[in-house]
Amino acid sequence: MDALDALKPLSDGPPPSVRDRLASRIDQWMTSPALNRWASGSVFTRWLVRRRSAQLFDLMAGFVHSQVLLACVRLKLFEHVLQAPRTADELATLCRVPTAQLARLLDSAVALHLLEPRGAGRYGLGTLGAPVVAHAGIRDMIEHNAVLFDDMRDPLALLRDPNAARMHAYWPYTEDPTGRPQAPAPSEQFARYSALMATSQRFVIEELLGSYPFAEHRVVLDVGGGMGGWVSALAQRHPHLQLHLFDLPPVAALAAENVQRQGLGDRISTHGGSFTQDALPRGADLVTLVRVAHDHPDGDVRVVLRAIFDALPLGGALLLAEPMAQAGGAPEPSDPYFHFYLMAMGSGRLRTPAELTALMAEAGFTHIERVPNPMPLHAQLLVGRKAHDDRRGLPGKTGNSVNLS
Repeated sequence: MDALDALKPLSDGPPPSVRDRLASRIDQWMTSPALNRWASGSVFTRWLVRRRSAQLFDLMAGFVHSQVLLACVRLKLFEHVLQAPRTADELATLCRVPTAQLARLLDSAVALHLLEPRGAGRYGLGTLGAPVVAHAGIRDMIEHNAVLFDDMRDPLALLRDPNAARMHAYWPYTEDPTGRPQAPAPSEQFARYSALMATSQRFVIEELLGSYPFAEHRVVLDVGGGMGGWVSALAQRHPHLQLHLFDLPPVAALAAENVQRQGLGDRISTHGGSFTQDALPRGADLVTLVRVAHDHPDGDVRVVLRAIFDALPLGGALLLAEPMAQAGGAPEPSDPYFHFYLMAMGSGRLRTPAELTALMAEAGFTHIERVPNPMPLHAQLLVGRKAHDDRRGLPGKTGNSVNLS
């Protein structure tokens, strides 16, 4: 009786609906050993059983797959075979790993399409290895994910106490969970994380540049702009724009150095401050918020969205870009990654486009809509406007004077 009691509802509630009762009946049916035996033997259903078995095995083996990828990156296997296809013995010499053990890694990488077999026992670059070797941002995130995977060795411990995660210490922007004031994070911590975000931001930058009509604007302010990778790319693509970056003072200082190195000091100004405490510079007819909201709790997001709304002139626009959860239908396979990544980081959450739209509307924005982009895995785009009395919905072209200070 104890086992049966454990399956009872924990509290009395509304009676189950017809849909709930049907779903429960299907659950019982789908977990029946007799049904599984029949489906495995039937010519009409065995393909489905095999496919689901393979999908479940992929879930169980996923951690091993990620570690194969990490080993390939750390041993620079992709760089070695890009120079020329090589045998296992040649790679073992380059990597200083015994051939017998390295051969297991090489064959695993072939199975995952990271490498591919070439003639005479040699290994070459696979279809999934090519983007890894081509983009430093991917390699940096693979290394960064090793910290996340350490925290997820005990997922129950992470769920019960996310603040104990090693990733929590990596992120320099989180507040003390007790509410006590914290000493400022060391400057090298800001530099480390800002550099990681800069290298991994390249994909989002291409999505933004190819999806939104920046030619309609004159002055752009990027809030939470990190080391300035986004505003620098925007300056190079659209020479008519004046650009401004706002971030915490240590990060803004790093951005200023980066901007000067690129010779863009006359086009880009940097401003140090906290968007949860300080007013934003005014005068921009477009504000961009790129991969910022999902790193922060709802209260902070409300504050920054309202600050952006207040800083914009009538007719100005906010362009928000970040990973978003799927609402309804089938969730994306990337959703679990962001859910646990942000929990281990200790701040923020993955939101749906509808949730972000509601937050933007609460801040005062109108005419909020999705901006289609080719690769929504990296980021999805929303644009909202501070409605003009006689030009509702039109970005830019407000005639307001520019006074960014």
